[in-house]
Amino acid sequence: MVIVVDDDLQVREALESLLKSAEFSSVAFSSAEDLLESGSLAEASCVITDVRMPGMQGLELQRRINREYPKLPVIVITGHRDEQTRQRALAEGAAVVLYKPLDPNDLFHALYSAMSDSEKDI
Repeated sequence: MVIVVDDDLQVREALESLLKSAEFSSVAFSSAEDLLESGSLAEASCVITDVRMPGMQGLELQRRINREYPKLPVIVITGHRDEQTRQRALAEGAAVVLYKPLDPNDLFHALYSAMSDSEKDI
């Protein structure tokens, strides 16, 4: 299951639709806190999170995931081309950082690659 975390309803819905079209099961959350409270991480194969969100930011969510589920890949998405944030996300273990608007081919490539890499670590 792919988990999507983004405070923007349109982005969440678009990503869920895109994932469904490629036959990925997915669930979406509007905040990092909602995801963490849901217990869904135990069933996840990948997490896609936005960087800038109210409450817990995406990079903090990434750190929490890395502590609790170190083999769970995280794809970071952002609408802001900030090289420092990109480098920090990658240094802290993000599989990839993608910029909005997302190119579906880039997203699918990142998903397949991240999930394949995490399976090799098992």
